[in-house]
Amino acid sequence: MATQHKVGGEVDAFCTRCRLTLAHTILAMVGTKIARVRCNTCGGDHAFRSAPGTTDKPSPSSRASTGGGSSGTRAPRASKSSEDKVVISFEEQLAGKDIANAPRYSPKDSYKVDQVIHHPTFGLGLVTAVRGNKVDITFKSETKTLVHAAGAAPAEKPSFNPPSAKATGPADKPQSQETQEPASPPTSPAEG
Repeated sequence: MATQHKVGGEVDAFCTRCRLTLAHTILAMVGTKIARVRCNTCGGDHAFRSAPGTTDKPSPSSRASTGGGSSGTRAPRASKSSEDKVVISFEEQLAGKDIANAPRYSPKDSYKVDQVIHHPTFGLGLVTAVRGNKVDITFKSETKTLVHAAGAAPAEKPSFNPPSAKATGPADKPQSQETQEPASPPTSPAEG
């Protein structure tokens, strides 16, 4: 029979300050789960940590017994259990791929999903995702996001045009004809 806990009640929990399993007062709960507790020995407040060796999850036998046939309960999903997870090793992912002809990685080249590449630092890798000019490549030790297609038809760089040196007045007043026309360069007395 499960004990019903409530705020203000006591529970045995692991104290992070005392480093022991001691009696604690329940400070906060989220639904039926204990969230925060206060150690009755040292007075420290912390997140609830159940005593080592205990769990707040129901055992498989208690889950089966609480099932029942009511329409409000959900049937357990067998496809999501941890026993059904399949882990494929890096070597198995590379099986059947043309490793001998793997191109050397270059940020200028473009890559596609399931392509094998050879990186000078990380070794053999398998392209798992392509996003714009970036690719996710899975190597034996980790997955890296690298740049690709950086050398493909460079986009035109914007040109810089400095502003002209016109004499302008306040923005809310129209300019006179004299300030709108470019002034003729001054003539020096030596030229004439």
